[in-house]
Amino acid sequence: MIVMGILNVTPDSFADGGRHNDFEAAVNRGQEMLAEGADIIDIGGESTKPGADRVSEEEELARVIPVVKELAKAGARISIDTMRASTAKAAIEAGAQIINDVSGGLADPNMLPTAAQLGVPYIAMHWRGHSKDMNSRAVYGDVVKDVISEIQERVSAALDAGITKDKLIIDPGIGFAKDAHHNWEIIDSIDKFVGLGYPVLIGASRKRFLGGDNPDEREAATIELTKRLSTSGIWGVRVHSVKPHKEVLNS
Repeated sequence: MIVMGILNVTPDSFADGGRHNDFEAAVNRGQEMLAEGADIIDIGGESTKPGADRVSEEEELARVIPVVKELAKAGARISIDTMRASTAKAAIEAGAQIINDVSGGLADPNMLPTAAQLGVPYIAMHWRGHSKDMNSRAVYGDVVKDVISEIQERVSAALDAGITKDKLIIDPGIGFAKDAHHNWEIIDSIDKFVGLGYPVLIGASRKRFLGGDNPDEREAATIELTKRLSTSGIWGVRVHSVKPHKEVLNS
């Protein structure tokens, strides 16, 4: 199971906003994660926490591209965490190798054809709308069936756009338009997502449903979740702290 380290080059991400919000701090943290054994470093320049405002394309590019270039030179395997096709393309050209799109192609109509043209792995997450109003969209009949159905729609759209099956990775979108009980229902039924036949990424790190008022207080619960998921058949976990998760997986 791969460990994807989160590198938010943002002032406002929920767990680590501002900690790596300049070039030097971001590169240093990326090099730390490499030393800790990160398989992939996921670089993002736009917060997607509930209620967050979008940033301009120019601002997003200014945040992420220099960091992508520097860490690619250091030998990192990089995914670009973006909903914009233009940012994805610029990041791949700068040395990133994977596109991680939390909108699954819904935020930008050019994303799926761009990913197909670039020929790189594409992570499609379950998404129901931008951060400003996603909490109001956490309404499901049966959350597992509904999320699987909506992910299958994104998979079909990706395949229709020319992304090949071997390049597709899916993510059920823990915390995105989902309440705590929705998140746990998805985790309890993770075998159904694995059964869709695509690699599955889980990004639950330090999220509110794990308990505790402060995101840092949720690290122990995040590690326990990684331990639980280690036998589930998923492809990877997306986490803030790499070392303890690598240790749990290697123990």
